[in-house]
Amino acid sequence: MTQVPRGPAVRRAGTEALYLLVSAPVALAGLCYAVFLGALGIVLSVTRLGGAATAAVLRGACRFGELHRRLAAVLLDERVPAPGLPRTRAGLRAWVQDAHDTSGYRAFLHLLVRFPLAVLGVAVVLVTWVYGFLLLTYPIQLPLHLNEITTRDQSGGIRKGLVVGGFYFDTWQRSLLVALAGVVLLAVAPRAVRLAVRLDVAVLRSLLGPRPDDARIRDLERSRSYAVEDAAATLRRIERDLHDGAQVRLVSLTMTLTALQEALPDDTPEHARELVAAARTGAREAIAELRELVRGIHPPVLDQGLDAALATLAARSPVPTELEMDLRVRPSAAIESIAYFCTAELLANAGRHAAARRVAVSAVQPGDGTLRLSVTDDGKGGARTRAGGGLAGLAERVRTVDGELSVLSPQGGPTTVTVTLPLTTS
Repeated sequence: MTQVPRGPAVRRAGTEALYLLVSAPVALAGLCYAVFLGALGIVLSVTRLGGAATAAVLRGACRFGELHRRLAAVLLDERVPAPGLPRTRAGLRAWVQDAHDTSGYRAFLHLLVRFPLAVLGVAVVLVTWVYGFLLLTYPIQLPLHLNEITTRDQSGGIRKGLVVGGFYFDTWQRSLLVALAGVVLLAVAPRAVRLAVRLDVAVLRSLLGPRPDDARIRDLERSRSYAVEDAAATLRRIERDLHDGAQVRLVSLTMTLTALQEALPDDTPEHARELVAAARTGAREAIAELRELVRGIHPPVLDQGLDAALATLAARSPVPTELEMDLRVRPSAAIESIAYFCTAELLANAGRHAAARRVAVSAVQPGDGTLRLSVTDDGKGGARTRAGGGLAGLAERVRTVDGELSVLSPQGGPTTVTVTLPLTTS
């Protein structure tokens, strides 16, 4: 009969016990970090530093989580993947927003839960392995007076040896019973330690590993980013096709009709002249409508950059418009398109609904990986984001790229609409 090799099993039992002992100081340090710095973050949360302070605490909790995952990988060969791919957005604002993720809160919760598990693990190792070894060697310790316990019995006599419930194990025969108890503890030690380790790893995977929906969410985010950029590229291609194809043909048709109108002989019936003139006028109107359509699909001026496009909008606005821009990094095509149409809609609203006399447009990049667009008018105010309204439509369009739209419009004005967009859709 083939025997199962005991070498790997013994090594496994040793590494599991070592993991419980080594991870305990890390768990204690994590608990102190969570309690003291977590309290500090809560205190600072009512100040302007609150967001950055809590973000730093959550990111520190994630670092502790990485250390626990590494210990599990090295000592237990348990590979727990990190919960999601790290983001690389630049800027303090993005750094704070990305830290307030579910993975950060789960890592912080793990710091609080891990210490009781560490206490349990150390207790299991002490009771089974350590006490098991001490009890097993008790027959050797007794004659050598090691770990000797001196007590007095009920008659006042001095007894030396282990005592349990008034029963003394101070003879070599009784010491064998103690050794037998040690054998039992050492026999159950591997299983008891393994149960403690499995509980620890289960909590580790639950709080520090990826959730079942994380991969799906990342796929959806990538698909959405691709769809948004692909839609922008498709609209740009349609605009170019219309500009270089249908519009050129209409212009050529208009020129041909003009030449035909001028080349008509003097005896041409008036009805025929009117038809040619009507056809020429219709072609010109078609060109104008096509240009408006092209501008609504993808304004050609956006090919020159968002700054040029916003300057064009400000120049065409029926309300006098001041423009302030600080665009150091060019956003992606989809972001430029959203920013352009938001500005166009807000300028139109200022003239159509707010009865504004002046409008100020600001487009800046505060250095946190975002584009902040602000449109302020001195109109009558009272603007609200209502279902089915223009502002609601803009808000929905902004949210497709994880942007934000806020409206500040008290009665009597002024009205300020702020649109915050990421520089890229990814």
